[in-house]
Amino acid sequence: MPESARRQWRADRALRPAMRSPGRPDPSRVVQRQFWRLIATGITSAEAALNVGVSVPVGTRWFRHAGGMPPISLAEPTGRYLSFEEREEIAIQRAQDKGVREITRAIGRDPGTVSRELRRNAATRSGKQEYRAGVAQWKAQQAAKRPKTAKLVDNPRLREYVQDRLAGNVRRPDGTIVPGPTPPPWKGLNKPHRADRRWSLAWSPEQIAHRLKIDFPDDESMRISHEAIYQSLFIQGRGALKRELVACLRTGRALRQPRARSQNKAQGHVTDDVVLRQRPAEADDRAVPGHWEGDLIIGTGRSAIGTIVERSSRATILVHLPRMQGWGQNPPVKNGPSLGGYGATAMNAALTASMTTLPEQLRKTLTWDRGKELSGHALFTVQTGTKVFFADPHSPWQRPTNENTNGLLRQYFPKGTDLSRWSAEDLEAVAHTLNNRPRKVLGWKTPAEVFEDQIRSHQQPGVATTG
Repeated sequence: MPESARRQWRADRALRPAMRSPGRPDPSRVVQRQFWRLIATGITSAEAALNVGVSVPVGTRWFRHAGGMPPISLAEPTGRYLSFEEREEIAIQRAQDKGVREITRAIGRDPGTVSRELRRNAATRSGKQEYRAGVAQWKAQQAAKRPKTAKLVDNPRLREYVQDRLAGNVRRPDGTIVPGPTPPPWKGLNKPHRADRRWSLAWSPEQIAHRLKIDFPDDESMRISHEAIYQSLFIQGRGALKRELVACLRTGRALRQPRARSQNKAQGHVTDDVVLRQRPAEADDRAVPGHWEGDLIIGTGRSAIGTIVERSSRATILVHLPRMQGWGQNPPVKNGPSLGGYGATAMNAALTASMTTLPEQLRKTLTWDRGKELSGHALFTVQTGTKVFFADPHSPWQRPTNENTNGLLRQYFPKGTDLSRWSAEDLEAVAHTLNNRPRKVLGWKTPAEVFEDQIRSHQQPGVATTG
């Protein structure tokens, strides 16, 4: 190259911006769609990342940056566009020096499609065009991006309405603002527990979306779906609403939790033979006595009271769960015994002592919540003869009698109080009170009266039948 041309090339090069490497191309959208489909099944982001072949930090970053919501459509693209598998086949054929028409016959595409693909999406960093499937897929994804401005960004009036109903101030009937507690600084934590939260109007996105149609019946510009509001809150970079406003949602979650994930929590003590659908059919209609429902009511300081209720008579037994020796003095031991009073060992002992006071015919089954306190249910069944069944996750309506009774008990044992201060005699007195209140469902009889009738009927000697 002549010296003058070399100088001109250097001068031109100096005017160009510095070259920046785009880094490793992002995984294809096929991989990302598969990742989000796996997330929807309830597995963790780490497991989903390993299943689709990306690193755990990448999968975790995808999940957190998207707020737990799929940022792309999970619908498969139409056959109009080349797939990653087709681009891999093109790269293989091209490496074998195959011509365009020979490649098109191999993948079943139009020659113009393959010609444009080789021209547009080839790698050029080496100074010459080399077709690589990964680079071609990345280039195609970059060219296919159609960034769309969020509706809440373009419409300040709509944004102000949504934000005011979501995060507006609580006011008294006369209009004065009630500041409420001073919450700690928002750090992006997911659903913080046991801390003050900001008092706000806290309308749900669904309430906001439907109320817009009532407040602005003739203004079509004042319309937005509740899903779009959630995306503005959860997905980083979506725009209009700040992420910290998730603290105004009822749940306070900073990440959307896939519904299936909440149902996939490890519960090794619940096997297929003790799920609710295996419970005898006679327990469903309440005609046969001896079928019970149970749960815990929790107080402060890891205190609790066990409650078991007979489905037919509504008779209630309260299980005393005193704290074990060393509670509050010895440091907790990993995988050691629970000293709070309702660990598996203590729960088994206390529940067995309560159930064995009943006639054998009146302790047939016990339906419990999925708590780990009854993880020793196999031993409990051997000791009492009572078969234990567990309700489905997040299904309190499958233990309706027990849930209703626990609501009545909160009159005597309110939430946020220490339940360990009550003795077994105190619990017996409260149970006696409930069992001697007339119930409409029992024809205004008391649970104690119905339960006594059941005991007497089982104590009468049977009459032999002749064949």
